[in-house]
Amino acid sequence: MSTPLTENVRDLPDLRDQVGVFRNRNHAGEILAGMLEGYSDSDAMVMAIPAGGVPVGKVLAEKLSLPFDLAVVSKITLPWNTEAGYGAVAFDGSVRLNHDLVARIGLTEKQIKEGIDKTSKKVAHRMRSLRGERLLPNLSAQQVVLVDDGLASGFTMRAAVEALKKIGATNIVVAVPTGPRSSVERMTSEVDILYCANVRSGWSFAVADAYERWSDVDEEELVALLGGALS
Repeated sequence: MSTPLTENVRDLPDLRDQVGVFRNRNHAGEILAGMLEGYSDSDAMVMAIPAGGVPVGKVLAEKLSLPFDLAVVSKITLPWNTEAGYGAVAFDGSVRLNHDLVARIGLTEKQIKEGIDKTSKKVAHRMRSLRGERLLPNLSAQQVVLVDDGLASGFTMRAAVEALKKIGATNIVVAVPTGPRSSVERMTSEVDILYCANVRSGWSFAVADAYERWSDVDEEELVALLGGALS
């Protein structure tokens, strides 16, 4: 990585273009906490994107003594590949689509509608199961640290940022353990600062490659992690 990163990106140069740099999501949260130590005991609120962002964000919030909450967003997956997405649906129902990808792979209007409907139901279910009757926090006077376990295309994160701005957030910082340089730099125009410990270049990228141990976080594990954690 020869050219400098965009001005509002903060990374760890020793981790650039490396793989297997985090033992697990908890370790990734600890590394991010070190990068964001200036936010400790501040008026910021950590908001994590379920599922994988929850263990990362919870550790970050605990280490920095910050309140913790959720930004429920889910990617809209391809009909033939549930690991790949072409957009995202946020907690407020807003939809963000990767129109270039949709056109390139030739998705039909019917497939897109079915994908959005399925993902919207998933988001509504998660809001009920993880938040219950808790209202969303008032973000008008708080800085938000928005966390996920990695940034891939960036559409899930951008959907989250858009939805948070709609409910009053004006100062949003993104914190992710890993991301491709292209997505990291595209994201910077929408947030104040982006912290990414492990920025990678190259034609191929997978969030999982940054972790020694990687598995999906299921709904039961999420509920257990969140027990009493929400502010």
